[in-house]
Order: sequence, then structure tokens, then C-alpha cells
Amino acid sequence: MDTLTNLKAFLAVASSGSFSAAARQIGVAPSVVTKRIDQLEWTAKVELFARTTRRVALTEAGQRFLPRVRAAVAELDEVLLEMARPRRDLEGHLRVKVPTTLAILYLGAILARFQAEHPRLSLDVVLADRPLNPIEEGFDLAVTVFPASFSNVVDEALCPLRRVVCASPAYLSRRGMPQHPRDLVEHDILNFLPTGPIWTFESDRGPIGVEVAPKLSANDSQVLLAAACEGNGIVLLPSYVATPLLRSGELQEVLKAFPLPEIWVKALVPANRVQIPRVQALLAALRESLGQTPPWE
Repeated sequence: MDTLTNLKAFLAVASSGSFSAAARQIGVAPSVVTKRIDQLEWTAKVELFARTTRRVALTEAGQRFLPRVRAAVAELDEVLLEMARPRRDLEGHLRVKVPTTLAILYLGAILARFQAEHPRLSLDVVLADRPLNPIEEGFDLAVTVFPASFSNVVDEALCPLRRVVCASPAYLSRRGMPQHPRDLVEHDILNFLPTGPIWTFESDRGPIGVEVAPKLSANDSQVLLAAACEGNGIVLLPSYVATPLLRSGELQEVLKAFPLPEIWVKALVPANRVQIPRVQALLAALRESLGQTPPWE
């Protein structure tokens, strides 16, 4: 399937306009994307991208092939998904851990559809917002947004997760708009307890770490969201929480020039359970529902 992988790299570079952005999009190093494009160009015997030090642009040939490649990859993905779709007579029990707010907003519905498709499966769904080892706590699968990995546990990437720093217009009118991450030390901060008080941002000169002094700390993002909407301070939220409020204008994004490093929603699966058909079926359902572009984006 190297050709399919290379074609997907081609689509990622074409849509993002850079090798580094494409690498982040598909979860590999930029050098891997470069190698895949080189292989594809060698196979096709045509240059697909014009590269300069500042940008990457499709050549005439690349522009001509783009819609056909997009259609072909979509069709093949659909065929492979159908071939790999689990049988509907799965049975047994699954114990699953999911983040609280993500479960309430999205994963609850995904799990409900999954169980409707497999009515002979029973589920225990535990909501928790902390890093945990699924082996030690007896889970078949743990969905997490934390980077922690564990021995004898397989990390299965589900989708990229963007995070944003935001505040209410009323707060920003009263206290002013921070221009640099270090300005946060002069502001009221609403902090998610499990991730700690150090907020890390990206910049042209490298990462910037700021240790904040929270006015409010909580282990639930809905508590922080409510406080932010009341004008109580600046908060760092996952996009699945913040996006509806940003669109409605109840919250306003700050420090756009200093993005937060992208993280991933992933599933932690004990290595001795990852090949169990009902676990594989749940992984497939989560990937299909969340996708490369999550439903909240």
C-alpha cells in the first residue's frame, strides 16, 4: 500500500501548502513526507510540486492530477473500510474510559451508535479526566488527550486535537488583550488541573513556556468554560469545547500569533487485548467517526 500512502502525502501537501504542515496533518516527520513525495514523483516520472525555500506549490501536472487523486483515494479508502468493517455478530464485554466533556459532547453518541450496530456487546463506560494506565485500572480501551504512554500498552492515534487560549469580550475589554504569552502573568488565569500550570506556546524562535498563577483551577473543562464566559479570566481549552463559543462570539481567541502545539486524541489499548475483534471494532468506529478532521472543527 506504499502507493496509497504516497498519494495521501501528496493530498496533504497540496491542501496544506507545506511539507511540515502536511507532516503534522498525517502524524509523521517532515522527512517522511518528503520521501513519499519523492517516491511518487519517481513513479509518475513527473514533478508534482515546485519547491522554494518559502513555499511549496503544485506544478501544472500536480494541479491536473489533484482532483483525480483525491477521488481515487476516497474511493479506495471506502473500499478498504468496507472490507475491514467488523462483523455485526460481535459479543462480549468492553470496559472503556473516556474524557468527561469529550464523552458528553461527542463520544457518547459514537458509543451509542457502536452498541446499536453490535447489540450483543455490553459496555462499561467510565468518565475520567486524568492520565491512567488501562492495564492497572482494568480497561480494554482508554481514550485520552494526555501524551503519557505506558509499558505494554499500544497507542492508537484517533485524530489531531487543536487547543486555543480564549476569554470573554467583557474580560478583554476590562483587562486588555495580551500580546505575548509572558503577558499572561498579569492576567487572571483559569487552569485545567491535570495538565499543570505551565502553558507552552510555539514561536518563530522556538517554544515559549509560561508558568501561570491560576485564579481558578478545576479538573473539568466545563467549569472553566463557565468561568470564562462569566468574564473571570483567560482559559486554555480544547477546540471541541471552545469552538461553539468562539463561533457565537461568547469567547474570543487570544495570542493567535503564538499557537499551542498540536496534540492527539488517542486510544490506549493493553497490548494483549489490541487484536481482540471487539476492541478492533471499537477502534475502527472511533477512527471512522472522528477522522482526520474531527467533527467539531
